[in-house]
Amino acid sequence: MKRRDLLSAILLAACTAATATISSHDQRRTASSSTSAAVSSSCDVYRGSWVVDESYPLYDGARSCPFVRQAFDCRRNGRPDTAYLKYRWQPSPPCTLPRFDGLKLLGLWRGKTVAFVGDSLVVNQYESLLCMLHAAAPGARTNESWASGENPSIAVRFEDYGVTVLYYLSHYLVDLVHDKAGRVVLKLDAMDEGRKWLAADVLVFGAWRWWARKSWDYIQDGNTVVQDMDRTQAFTKGMQTWARWIDANPAHTTTKVFFQGYSATHGNGQDWGAPRGKTCFGETLPMSNAAAYHGQPNPQDPIVRRILAGMSKPVHLLDITFMTQLRKDGHTTKYSGDTGNGDCTHWCAPGVPDAWNTVFYWVLSSGNSLRH
Repeated sequence: MKRRDLLSAILLAACTAATATISSHDQRRTASSSTSAAVSSSCDVYRGSWVVDESYPLYDGARSCPFVRQAFDCRRNGRPDTAYLKYRWQPSPPCTLPRFDGLKLLGLWRGKTVAFVGDSLVVNQYESLLCMLHAAAPGARTNESWASGENPSIAVRFEDYGVTVLYYLSHYLVDLVHDKAGRVVLKLDAMDEGRKWLAADVLVFGAWRWWARKSWDYIQDGNTVVQDMDRTQAFTKGMQTWARWIDANPAHTTTKVFFQGYSATHGNGQDWGAPRGKTCFGETLPMSNAAAYHGQPNPQDPIVRRILAGMSKPVHLLDITFMTQLRKDGHTTKYSGDTGNGDCTHWCAPGVPDAWNTVFYWVLSSGNSLRH
């Protein structure tokens, strides 16, 4: 098995298992309660609809992109329908999004380092972006490398532009370490692993789902050590540690920081009016409007918004929840190459994560404020 595919298997199997442990209340957030702060006073790119665009997809999966892993490449894994590839995110008037321009972004990033840090939903966005950049500059020389260990990473360098795009695995953003006795300890007040991320000019973070799964022997917060605690409380403490780390680090004076919002899952068909027991399996069309979604709020969402709003340094929330709620058709389902349970958490690539990166590009290239 290739190193990329091995890392993929570890990430996806674990994240899918973690998602399965979250209650239906914890997984979803109602479209009506989505109160995305506008990027400007008159424009909120996160409210809109999915429209058919025959010029899509923006790349052709593994046929043209060497960076997308098999687990995300639904067509390679036999998905027969293609309509899901043809949808473009269109914000509600008066807001518009420019088409993604990979050459412009590579030029903007010339000589810089971009780092994605988080779980496998962050990988979904990371590999989508690599493919979008590669499609814009298919002849550009690239170099890909991996680092293994407890916290594996991937680095892709676009040599002709001096641009390095990194991914660091971090399920919680705070440290998960082994003590001298070999026990796994989640340290809610420590981010020593973050030293690796300091050199980045752009940072994209995301860590939501692993807090529902006990992957530690103990939790440590200062001098307090417990076997477990309320997960929402643990999430809050971890996020507060992350926020202090961002605010306190001098290296982040000019670094642009993003936080990936909650990506909706579609494991319960009642969320969109389907019978009990229905999931994303077999879905081929998105929902047309917000009223079609009936899921319950994600309780972690207001915690993230409150913490971001209280930070001294600007962080842009990539508020993808509403747009993903509408895409019950976009998941990898049984076309992830996994012979076990299907996947209503991760997304096909090409597909939904390309829209996240179009918004990401727009914020970076248009000079919009990062404060969200």
